[in-house]
Amino acid sequence: MAIDNEQNEQHDQQGNLQKGIYLLPNLLTTAAFFAGFYAIVAAMKGYFEISAIAIFIAMIADGLDGRVARLTNTQTAFGAQYDSMSDLAAFGIAPALVLYSWSLFNLGKIGWLAAFLYAVATALRLARFNTQATDKNYFQGLPCPSAAGLMASIVWMGSNYEVDGLAVAIPLGILTFFVAGLMVSSIRYHSFKTIDFRGRVPFLTIVLAVFLIAAIALEPAEMLFAIFFIFLISGPILTLWQLRKMRKQRSSQSTLRQVGRKSS
Repeated sequence: MAIDNEQNEQHDQQGNLQKGIYLLPNLLTTAAFFAGFYAIVAAMKGYFEISAIAIFIAMIADGLDGRVARLTNTQTAFGAQYDSMSDLAAFGIAPALVLYSWSLFNLGKIGWLAAFLYAVATALRLARFNTQATDKNYFQGLPCPSAAGLMASIVWMGSNYEVDGLAVAIPLGILTFFVAGLMVSSIRYHSFKTIDFRGRVPFLTIVLAVFLIAAIALEPAEMLFAIFFIFLISGPILTLWQLRKMRKQRSSQSTLRQVGRKSS
Protein backbone atom coordinates (compact mmCIF):
# COMPACT_ATOMS: atom_id res chain seq x y z
CA MET A 1 0.00 0.00 0.00
CA ALA A 2 2.83 2.41 0.85
CA ILE A 3 4.49 1.74 -2.50
CA ASP A 4 1.20 2.32 -4.31
CA ASN A 5 0.69 5.61 -2.48
CA GLU A 6 4.20 6.78 -3.36
CA GLN A 7 3.63 5.85 -7.01
CA ASN A 8 0.32 7.72 -7.03
CA GLU A 9 1.99 10.82 -5.54
CA GLN A 10 4.74 10.63 -8.17
CA HIS A 11 2.15 10.33 -10.94
CA ASP A 12 0.22 13.30 -9.49
CA GLN A 13 3.36 15.42 -9.33
CA GLN A 14 4.35 14.47 -12.87
CA GLY A 15 0.88 15.34 -14.06
CA ASN A 16 1.03 18.71 -12.35
CA LEU A 17 4.42 19.43 -13.93
CA GLN A 18 3.06 18.54 -17.37
CA LYS A 19 0.20 20.99 -16.85
CA GLY A 20 2.68 23.70 -15.82
CA ILE A 21 3.80 25.51 -12.69
CA TYR A 22 2.45 28.63 -11.03
CA LEU A 23 4.35 31.71 -12.17
CA LEU A 24 4.21 34.27 -9.36
CA PRO A 25 5.45 32.27 -6.30
CA ASN A 26 8.12 30.48 -8.34
CA LEU A 27 9.19 33.78 -9.86
CA LEU A 28 9.77 35.14 -6.36
CA THR A 29 11.70 32.00 -5.46
CA THR A 30 13.83 32.51 -8.56
CA ALA A 31 14.45 36.11 -7.48
CA ALA A 32 15.74 34.87 -4.12
CA PHE A 33 17.92 32.33 -5.92
CA PHE A 34 19.28 35.04 -8.21
CA ALA A 35 20.02 37.40 -5.29
CA GLY A 36 21.98 34.67 -3.51
CA PHE A 37 23.94 33.89 -6.66
CA TYR A 38 24.63 37.58 -7.24
CA ALA A 39 25.91 37.90 -3.67
CA ILE A 40 28.58 35.31 -4.50
CA VAL A 41 29.54 37.09 -7.74
CA ALA A 42 29.78 40.47 -5.98
CA ALA A 43 31.94 38.98 -3.22
CA MET A 44 34.31 37.51 -5.80
CA LYS A 45 34.78 41.03 -7.17
CA GLY A 46 35.27 42.53 -3.68
CA TYR A 47 31.91 44.32 -3.44
CA PHE A 48 31.05 43.01 0.01
CA GLU A 49 28.46 45.65 0.88
CA ILE A 50 26.53 44.75 -2.27
CA SER A 51 26.88 41.07 -1.36
CA ALA A 52 25.30 41.64 2.04
CA ILE A 53 22.46 43.70 0.57
CA ALA A 54 21.80 40.98 -2.01
CA ILE A 55 21.38 38.42 0.78
CA PHE A 56 18.80 40.65 2.47
CA ILE A 57 16.98 41.06 -0.85
CA ALA A 58 16.90 37.25 -1.06
CA MET A 59 15.33 37.21 2.40
CA ILE A 60 12.57 39.57 1.29
CA ALA A 61 11.82 37.51 -1.83
CA ASP A 62 11.90 34.27 0.18
CA GLY A 63 9.47 35.71 2.70
CA LEU A 64 7.06 36.75 -0.03
CA ASP A 65 6.95 33.57 -2.12
CA GLY A 66 5.38 31.43 0.59
CA ARG A 67 2.84 34.08 1.56
CA VAL A 68 1.90 34.68 -2.07
CA ALA A 69 1.47 30.93 -2.61
CA ARG A 70 -0.82 30.67 0.42
CA LEU A 71 -2.85 33.75 -0.47
CA THR A 72 -3.35 32.65 -4.09
CA ASN A 73 -3.78 28.96 -3.19
CA THR A 74 -0.87 27.99 -5.46
CA GLN A 75 1.08 25.78 -3.06
CA THR A 76 2.65 22.75 -4.76
CA ALA A 77 5.23 20.09 -3.91
CA PHE A 78 7.38 21.42 -6.74
CA GLY A 79 7.32 24.91 -5.24
CA ALA A 80 8.29 23.59 -1.81
CA GLN A 81 11.28 21.69 -3.20
CA TYR A 82 12.36 24.61 -5.37
CA ASP A 83 12.10 26.94 -2.36
CA SER A 84 14.41 24.68 -0.33
CA MET A 85 17.00 24.67 -3.10
CA SER A 86 16.79 28.45 -3.32
CA ASP A 87 17.20 28.74 0.47
CA LEU A 88 20.30 26.56 0.36
CA ALA A 89 21.86 28.78 -2.29
CA ALA A 90 20.84 32.14 -0.82
CA PHE A 91 21.17 31.42 2.92
CA GLY A 92 23.77 28.65 3.00
CA ILE A 93 26.26 28.73 0.15
CA ALA A 94 26.12 32.50 -0.48
CA PRO A 95 26.80 33.63 3.13
CA ALA A 96 29.50 30.98 3.52
CA LEU A 97 31.38 32.12 0.41
CA VAL A 98 30.89 35.81 1.22
CA LEU A 99 32.31 35.27 4.72
CA TYR A 100 35.21 33.29 3.29
CA SER A 101 35.99 35.88 0.63
CA TRP A 102 35.85 38.77 3.11
CA SER A 103 37.62 37.34 6.15
CA LEU A 104 37.76 33.59 6.71
CA PHE A 105 40.30 32.94 3.95
CA ASN A 106 42.89 34.44 6.32
CA LEU A 107 42.51 31.38 8.56
CA GLY A 108 43.62 28.95 5.87
CA LYS A 109 42.15 25.47 6.14
CA ILE A 110 40.19 26.36 9.27
CA GLY A 111 38.57 29.22 7.37
CA TRP A 112 37.23 27.15 4.50
CA LEU A 113 36.25 24.42 6.95
CA ALA A 114 34.17 26.94 8.90
CA ALA A 115 32.54 28.14 5.68
CA PHE A 116 31.83 24.56 4.61
CA LEU A 117 30.31 23.61 7.97
CA TYR A 118 28.07 26.68 7.79
CA ALA A 119 26.84 25.64 4.33
CA VAL A 120 26.28 21.99 5.26
CA ALA A 121 24.53 23.02 8.51
CA THR A 122 22.10 25.02 6.39
CA ALA A 123 21.47 21.98 4.19
CA LEU A 124 20.87 19.75 7.23
CA ARG A 125 18.60 22.38 8.76
CA LEU A 126 16.48 22.55 5.62
CA ALA A 127 16.35 18.75 5.26
CA ARG A 128 15.17 18.36 8.85
CA PHE A 129 12.57 21.10 8.40
CA ASN A 130 11.19 19.41 5.27
CA THR A 131 10.96 15.91 6.77
CA GLN A 132 9.87 16.51 10.36
CA ALA A 133 6.52 17.63 11.66
CA THR A 134 7.26 20.89 13.46
CA ASP A 135 5.36 23.03 15.92
CA LYS A 136 3.70 25.96 14.19
CA ASN A 137 4.71 28.34 16.98
CA TYR A 138 8.40 27.41 17.11
CA PHE A 139 11.33 26.49 14.89
CA GLN A 140 13.70 23.72 15.92
CA GLY A 141 17.14 25.20 15.50
CA LEU A 142 18.08 28.67 14.27
CA PRO A 143 16.30 29.40 10.94
CA CYS A 144 18.80 29.72 8.10
CA PRO A 145 17.46 33.12 6.88
CA SER A 146 18.05 34.57 10.36
CA ALA A 147 21.55 33.08 10.46
CA ALA A 148 22.29 34.52 7.02
CA GLY A 149 20.92 37.90 8.10
CA LEU A 150 23.22 38.01 11.11
CA MET A 151 26.33 37.09 9.12
CA ALA A 152 25.45 39.40 6.23
CA SER A 153 24.93 42.34 8.60
CA ILE A 154 28.40 41.74 10.04
CA VAL A 155 29.94 41.85 6.57
CA TRP A 156 27.89 44.97 5.79
CA MET A 157 29.11 46.76 8.93
CA GLY A 158 32.69 45.69 8.27
CA SER A 159 32.49 47.08 4.75
CA ASN A 160 30.96 50.37 5.95
CA TYR A 161 33.62 50.92 8.61
CA GLU A 162 36.40 49.62 6.34
CA VAL A 163 37.33 46.86 8.79
CA ASP A 164 40.11 44.59 7.58
CA GLY A 165 38.87 41.00 7.37
CA LEU A 166 42.15 39.79 8.87
CA ALA A 167 41.47 41.71 12.10
CA VAL A 168 38.19 39.89 12.76
CA ALA A 169 39.02 36.51 11.19
CA ILE A 170 39.37 34.58 14.47
CA PRO A 171 36.20 35.86 16.24
CA LEU A 172 34.26 35.60 12.99
CA GLY A 173 35.42 32.02 12.52
CA ILE A 174 34.30 31.15 16.06
CA LEU A 175 30.94 32.83 15.45
CA THR A 176 30.54 30.93 12.17
CA PHE A 177 31.03 27.60 13.95
CA PHE A 178 28.63 28.71 16.70
CA VAL A 179 25.87 29.79 14.31
CA ALA A 180 26.25 26.57 12.30
CA GLY A 181 25.81 24.61 15.53
CA LEU A 182 22.68 26.56 16.44
CA MET A 183 21.10 25.77 13.06
CA VAL A 184 21.37 22.00 13.62
CA SER A 185 20.62 22.16 17.35
CA SER A 186 17.33 21.34 19.05
CA ILE A 187 17.04 24.84 20.53
CA ARG A 188 13.62 26.31 19.82
CA TYR A 189 13.05 29.72 18.28
CA HIS A 190 9.77 31.58 18.04
CA SER A 191 8.36 31.39 14.50
CA PHE A 192 6.03 34.44 14.70
CA LYS A 193 3.66 32.57 12.36
CA THR A 194 0.74 33.10 14.71
CA ILE A 195 0.82 36.88 14.25
CA ASP A 196 -2.36 38.02 12.52
CA PHE A 197 -1.35 40.85 10.18
CA ARG A 198 -4.98 41.36 9.17
CA GLY A 199 -6.23 41.84 12.72
CA ARG A 200 -6.45 44.98 14.82
CA VAL A 201 -3.47 46.11 16.89
CA PRO A 202 -2.99 48.92 19.44
CA PHE A 203 -2.05 52.31 18.04
CA LEU A 204 1.26 52.18 19.94
CA THR A 205 2.27 49.12 17.92
CA ILE A 206 2.05 51.09 14.68
CA VAL A 207 4.08 53.94 16.20
CA LEU A 208 6.82 51.54 17.32
CA ALA A 209 6.85 49.91 13.88
CA VAL A 210 7.31 53.31 12.23
CA PHE A 211 10.23 54.16 14.53
CA LEU A 212 11.80 50.75 13.84
CA ILE A 213 11.54 51.24 10.07
CA ALA A 214 13.03 54.72 10.39
CA ALA A 215 15.92 53.39 12.48
CA ILE A 216 16.65 50.67 9.93
CA ALA A 217 16.57 53.26 7.14
CA LEU A 218 19.07 55.47 8.99
CA GLU A 219 21.50 52.74 10.07
CA PRO A 220 20.51 49.57 8.20
CA ALA A 221 23.59 47.45 8.91
CA GLU A 222 23.70 48.21 12.64
CA MET A 223 19.97 47.86 13.21
CA LEU A 224 19.70 44.62 11.27
CA PHE A 225 22.64 43.20 13.19
CA ALA A 226 20.97 44.15 16.49
CA ILE A 227 17.66 42.57 15.44
CA PHE A 228 19.16 39.28 14.30
CA PHE A 229 21.56 39.09 17.25
CA ILE A 230 18.68 39.52 19.69
CA PHE A 231 16.78 36.80 17.85
CA LEU A 232 19.85 34.53 17.94
CA ILE A 233 20.21 34.76 21.73
CA SER A 234 16.45 34.52 22.26
CA GLY A 235 16.52 30.80 21.45
CA PRO A 236 18.96 29.75 24.21
CA ILE A 237 17.24 32.11 26.67
CA LEU A 238 13.82 30.62 25.82
CA THR A 239 15.19 27.09 26.14
CA LEU A 240 16.80 27.78 29.53
CA TRP A 241 13.60 29.42 30.78
CA GLN A 242 11.50 26.43 29.70
CA LEU A 243 13.94 23.98 31.29
CA ARG A 244 13.84 25.94 34.53
CA LYS A 245 10.05 25.97 34.42
CA MET A 246 9.95 22.20 33.87
CA ARG A 247 12.33 21.62 36.78
CA LYS A 248 10.16 23.71 39.07
CA GLN A 249 7.07 21.76 38.03
CA ARG A 250 8.85 18.44 38.64
CA SER A 251 10.13 19.57 42.03
CA SER A 252 6.67 20.79 43.06
CA GLN A 253 5.12 17.50 41.92
CA SER A 254 7.70 15.49 43.84
CA THR A 255 7.06 17.63 46.92
CA LEU A 256 3.32 17.03 46.68
CA ARG A 257 3.94 13.29 46.35
CA GLN A 258 6.12 13.25 49.46
CA VAL A 259 3.50 15.21 51.40
CA GLY A 260 0.81 12.77 50.23
CA ARG A 261 2.88 9.78 51.32
CA LYS A 262 3.51 11.27 54.76
CA SER A 263 -0.16 12.11 55.25
CA SER A 264 -1.19 8.59 54.23
